[in-house]
Amino acid sequence: MGRLSAAEQMHDLWDDLDQGGKMAKQLTDRGVRSLTSKPGVHRVARRLYLRVKPSLAAYWVMRYSKDRKAVEMSLGPYETLSLAQATAQAAALQVDRKNGTDPLKARRAALQRQASALFQDVATALIESKRAGWKNEKHAAQWETTLATYVFPAIGSLDVAAVDTEHVLKILKPIWTTKTETATRVRQRIEAVLNAAAARGLRSGDNPARWKGHLDNLLAKIPKKERTKHHAAIAWSDMPEFMAELRQKDGTSAKALEFCILTATRTGEAIEAQWSEVDLEGKVWTIPASRMKAKREHRVALSSRAVELLHALPRMEGEAWIFPGSRKGRPLSNMAMLELLRGMRPGLTVHGCRSSFRDWASEATHHSPELAEMALAHVITNQTEAAYRRGDLLERRRTLMEDWSNYLSPPKTCKVIPIHGASA
Repeated sequence: MGRLSAAEQMHDLWDDLDQGGKMAKQLTDRGVRSLTSKPGVHRVARRLYLRVKPSLAAYWVMRYSKDRKAVEMSLGPYETLSLAQATAQAAALQVDRKNGTDPLKARRAALQRQASALFQDVATALIESKRAGWKNEKHAAQWETTLATYVFPAIGSLDVAAVDTEHVLKILKPIWTTKTETATRVRQRIEAVLNAAAARGLRSGDNPARWKGHLDNLLAKIPKKERTKHHAAIAWSDMPEFMAELRQKDGTSAKALEFCILTATRTGEAIEAQWSEVDLEGKVWTIPASRMKAKREHRVALSSRAVELLHALPRMEGEAWIFPGSRKGRPLSNMAMLELLRGMRPGLTVHGCRSSFRDWASEATHHSPELAEMALAHVITNQTEAAYRRGDLLERRRTLMEDWSNYLSPPKTCKVIPIHGASA
């Protein structure tokens, strides 16, 4: 058993056995996926566990014993590390243990030697330094999401001084012509992180993510008006099945996501909803201009199901937020609903549910397009139409949102059981 103490050897032996005393089996990808909706710590393989937080954010962890104490070491997010990769990483670290190296202590020493020069560390520090100057927390969340999705898997653990043009191109090329708006923002954010690294003396030379005179010679020039920005969405025909699955889940994130879908609102508008904005009797939710993308007050017609959902929510005395977060006095995290959705339908976005609503209204109803656009709080681009429109068509939108709610929750069919002996 190498250099492991007797106590550590016994802990390892115990960890390898299931409750029946037999050697525990390693879970499959499908088995692990089923655990992502269950908060807690779940054994996956030897020394490898999946820790699922109440927000349903999932992380791979390695657990072992050191000096008679249990040690837990994070290996990375479930979304960015496959089961095979996490298993291999845990196995390699176990070999280090047997050779006398404490994996967690070794990692801390390595990070200290790198002096926070990893791209992910520099990016995180930049976001924190800029956060106070941004208009709202959503901007920081957008930075975190795009970097975590497209950049960190490729260069997050790379020293900023080592990032070159080929690294940048490897990130941008797969999305440059299909998700051009997103790709443009990814490039700008990589450039900003590397500029910050240069300012801190962590790298030198030209910025490999700069556009003018560099990447403009290597990537196609796509006019701004032609850039595409599509949010992955659930097909409208699949929404009732998805909603039935969603309603089986408990927790604030699930309730917030259902409310967001029922009202066809944006993430920030839903999670920052306050009780003072809602008239339950009048079935209206008034979102102030300060929280709207168009900076105009928006009234949302609440369906019967939306009102029922709000009535059922626990309401603590003095609590302003309808969907409070884990931090006192703060609403639900901007990432909470997305993490829940990723666990249910990997690759999809909360914003894409607005697209599902819009497609349903166009393809499955007789409601006018402008009514659906008003429900989505979209700005009217036709100046003549905008000049003549005075109201917000709230009463007509009530029917639209009630139809949407009814579509998402179809009435249950009754099963007829024949009575034995009855004549035909």
